[in-house]
Amino acid sequence: MKIALIGYGKMGHMIEQIALERGHEIVCKIDIDNPDDFDTPEFESADVAIEFTNPMAAYDNYLKAFKHHVKVVSGSTGWMKDHKADVEALCKDGKNTLFWASNYSVGMAIFEAVNKYLAKIMNGFKQYEVDMVETHHIHKLDAPSGTAITLAEEIVENLDRKSDWKLGTTVWDDGRVEGSEEHKSEELLVNAIRHDEVPGIHTINYDSEADKITITHDAHSRKGFALGAVLAAEYTQNHTGLLTTSDLFKF
Repeated sequence: MKIALIGYGKMGHMIEQIALERGHEIVCKIDIDNPDDFDTPEFESADVAIEFTNPMAAYDNYLKAFKHHVKVVSGSTGWMKDHKADVEALCKDGKNTLFWASNYSVGMAIFEAVNKYLAKIMNGFKQYEVDMVETHHIHKLDAPSGTAITLAEEIVENLDRKSDWKLGTTVWDDGRVEGSEEHKSEELLVNAIRHDEVPGIHTINYDSEADKITITHDAHSRKGFALGAVLAAEYTQNHTGLLTTSDLFKF
């Protein structure tokens, strides 16, 4: 498979390594220094482009790829608030193809399945209050993380006593504390921590007077995310429309 990389930072380098190990070819690498390379024959020859950039650039990158009829696998978060409806329309009926996920780790796909099942179980045990804490490196621009939002939405969808989620505090290594833990009882509180170079930790707590149940996904490195992105690209090569991990992993 011919792959184009959009974003060539730490994730881009790791995706390249894994893609080559799996027998794929990298035909184009686009970063902030060469944005005009979207309009090259090399980019247009790609079967799939894998995009890991930032919330401000992601949507425009999708449009540039779609212009050349290149399918996209993206792990960029933070763009959906403003552009979700636009992307859905662009991908309707397979006119364009975007595989998007907030987290490409295979372990996270399993964790999401456990999260949804546990939330359903907890409808029968109202004595447990639920909250979430996510921890990421100090360079992460958005809070809560896209993965935390996905997990929170899954809880809200499956736990009757929660109707929405709310960002609580964001705590930084330099002692800054932003936000407040004040929230309504029907809101799921999501607190964020920005610490060192942590790849990503997501912890969901169900706490009662008698005991506490905790589930955690702790990423040791970016390698799991990179492998998942390449697996998604392999899937996307032969599928169309708006895709996500629930299409790739059938739990």
